[in-house]
Amino acid sequence: MKVFASILAAALLGSAGAALAQPYDTPPPPAPPRPFTIAAPVEQALPNGLRVIVSRREGVPLVTAVLVALSGSEADPPQLSGLASMTADLLTQGTRHYTAPELAAAAEALGGSLESGAGWGQSLVTITVTTPKLDAALGLVAEAALEPTFTQEEIDRLRTQTLDGLKVAYAKPSTLASLAAARLAYGSSPWGHAASGTPTSLPRIGRADLVALHDATFRPDRAVLILAGDIGPEAALALARSHFGSWAAPAGAPLAPPAVPATAQGPAMAAIDLPGAGQAGVSLALPLPERQGSDWPIADVMNSILGSGYSSRLNDEIRIKRGLSYGAGSRIDSRDRSALFVASVQTRNESAVEVVKLLQGELDRMMHEPVGAEEIAARKAELIGGFSRSVETTGGLASAIRGLVVTGRSPQGLKTRIESLDAVSAADVQRYAAAHLGAADRRIAVAGVADRFVEGLRAAVPGLVVIRADELDFDRATGLKRE
Repeated sequence: MKVFASILAAALLGSAGAALAQPYDTPPPPAPPRPFTIAAPVEQALPNGLRVIVSRREGVPLVTAVLVALSGSEADPPQLSGLASMTADLLTQGTRHYTAPELAAAAEALGGSLESGAGWGQSLVTITVTTPKLDAALGLVAEAALEPTFTQEEIDRLRTQTLDGLKVAYAKPSTLASLAAARLAYGSSPWGHAASGTPTSLPRIGRADLVALHDATFRPDRAVLILAGDIGPEAALALARSHFGSWAAPAGAPLAPPAVPATAQGPAMAAIDLPGAGQAGVSLALPLPERQGSDWPIADVMNSILGSGYSSRLNDEIRIKRGLSYGAGSRIDSRDRSALFVASVQTRNESAVEVVKLLQGELDRMMHEPVGAEEIAARKAELIGGFSRSVETTGGLASAIRGLVVTGRSPQGLKTRIESLDAVSAADVQRYAAAHLGAADRRIAVAGVADRFVEGLRAAVPGLVVIRADELDFDRATGLKRE
C-alpha cells in the first residue's frame, strides 16, 4: 500500500511540476468579469420614523440585522472624548432583563453573537442568525439598544480595559502620529478629537453622562434598521413593527450633526518626541469637503491608486523601490457627507524626512499628471472585485448599506456601485485631486525620536511645532500641548 501511495504521489508531483515549468513571457490575461447582480434595497418606515431597509439575498437562510443610530463620536462633549464609544460598547454589557453573560449566552443560543459599537456618525447593535431565529434575535437587539442598564461595575470594567489599551497604543509612534494629524486637520472641531477617548477624558465620564448621551442618540426618528439576507420587505416590516413599533421619540429635536470643516484648521506640521521609539510614525491628513454623488467613486479610485494595496503608488515608492517601510498606504475615513484622507507610514527615525517628501511628492504627482490607462483600469478592477466579494455575505451586504446611510447617501447606490466605479476616468481623478489635495490643506505629524528628524522637518516647514509625547493633550480646545 505504501509503495502504491509513493508511486501515485510521484506521478502527481511530476504532472504538477511539468505544468509549472511551462514558460510564459507575460502573465495570462485576466478572465472576463463575472456578471454581478444585486437587488435594489427596499426602504420603508414605521410611524415613529424608524427607517427599515431590506436587502434580500435568497438561497442561504441567514439574515444580518443592524440597528444604527445616526449619531456617534462627533457627539462627544468637550473634555469627554470617548463617551459615545463607551456608551455603545456598554449596550451589550447588561440590560433590564439580562446581565452581560446572560445576554451573550442568549445570543449564542440563537447561533449568533450580539455586537455593539460606535464610530463617526453611527452607534449600532448587530447580530447575524439563521432566518428562523431572526424574531428572537431582533428581541435581543431591541433589548440592548433601548434598555441598557449601564451598571457601575460594567462601566468601571470597560474604563479599565480601555485605559490599558490606550497605554499600549500611546507607546506606538504610528498611533500618536495618526491622532495628531487628525487634530491638525480638524482643530477643535468635534470631528477631530480622539474618538476612543484619552487617558484624561475617560476618568471624567460618569454614569449620568452615558445615560444622557444614550437618551439623546437612540431615538427612532434618527435610526435605521437594516436587514440583509433571506427575508422579504413585508416580513421585515412586520418584525420591525413588533420589536420597535412602540419605541417613542423623545420630546425635542434630535442632535444635529456638527459642521465638518472643509479646510485644515491647525499648524501644517507637528513633530512628537517619543524617546526610545525604535521607529517613526508618519501621518498625513487632509480634509475632503462635502462631496456630490459622483465624487464618492472618484475619491475611492484616487485613494486606491495612491495607497490601497501592495501595488499602490505609495507602497511602490516607499517600500518596494526604497525599502523605507514594511508598508505604506492611505485610506478615506468618512465624516458625514465629507471625509478625511489619511496616508500613513512607519519607518526608521532617520528616514522620516525622506518619507514626508515622498508622501508630498505622490500627492503632487496625482494633482498634476494624468493616471495611465493601465493603472486606472487595474485599480478600478481591484475596487470592483473587492466590493463584489464583500457583499457576498449578509454581513458585508449590511455593512455596505450602512456605509451609504451613515454618509447621507441613498441605499440605492448599492445597486449602481460597480457602474459608478467603472465610469471614473483618469481626467476625473486628476480633476478631483487638483481640487482637493492641495498642499495648503495637508497636515503632517511625525512621531519618534525627534532629534533624528526634527531639523530636516524644520528646514522644510519653518513653523514646525515640536511637542514631547508626555506633553500631548488631545482634549485641549486648541493646540496639542498641555499647559
